Amino acid sequence: MTDNVLERRLTFGVKIDGNPFNFNDPIVSGEQILNKAKIFPTDEHLLFQELEDGQLEEIRPDESVDLRRAGRKQFITFKSDRSFRFVLDGRKFEWGLPFITGLHLKRLAGVDPGSYGVWLAQRVGDDRLIGNKEKVDLQGDGTERFFTGIDTTTEGAGAVVLPPEDREYLVNQGIAFDEVIEGGSKAIVLKGWSLPPSRFDAGSADILILLPPAYPDCAPDMFYLMPWVRLAASQRYPNAADQPHAFGGKSWQRWSRHNDAWRPGVDGIWTMLRRIERALEIAA
Repeated sequence: MTDNVLERRLTFGVKIDGNPFNFNDPIVSGEQILNKAKIFPTDEHLLFQELEDGQLEEIRPDESVDLRRAGRKQFITFKSDRSFRFVLDGRKFEWGLPFITGLHLKRLAGVDPGSYGVWLAQRVGDDRLIGNKEKVDLQGDGTERFFTGIDTTTEGAGAVVLPPEDREYLVNQGIAFDEVIEGGSKAIVLKGWSLPPSRFDAGSADILILLPPAYPDCAPDMFYLMPWVRLAASQRYPNAADQPHAFGGKSWQRWSRHNDAWRPGVDGIWTMLRRIERALEIAA
């Protein structure tokens, strides 16, 4: 029996909008998929294939799909004449409707809808938590940006305050950190940060970085140490580092170091870390 005859006897299963369908031909067009699901008129609908990483790839009516290839055989249709783009956890997605719900966003991100939250990044003010049934309009100016994280209804460590790119950078660099919300203020705490050898009376410290409401479009300003440190040579506090700042039930050592050179869309937590490293190196 030839491979062609055997192939014709096989069926190739797919799911279209969650419903199972079978094809006898391993290579089908976008229009054939729409016809199989009885979605008419086909020219008024968009067809997307779900990829392994949860992203969606648009399939044109005349475009062929090989059902023998490994990966998801799941398709989603939309009655629409255009697609909408957004960014979720740093990945670009296309969507066939002018709105999307929080639940759909979590499914695309591949997270547990019950324990994870999804936020809409805001350029001004706090990022907006999106409910599972809440719809977000994708028709506004620019590309909407979303990020997911463990949902927490209490303040303190375990909150989600960083953009996905910042969080990914810290994780990849092996930097231990906590994300914290207290009294409406967002912050991160770098845990056990190594200080320049022999410069201070301590070898490491936790570093608090307060994030402004418009971060990352606006720069963090000062930073804060716990425990307080003195210069090893003189046993005095470094210049502009002798005032307290209360946060998280602790009195932190405020390092008054200001920044006027911040590039929105370019700078991020990595920029702040370089500033802190330099400030610690030249402290006098």
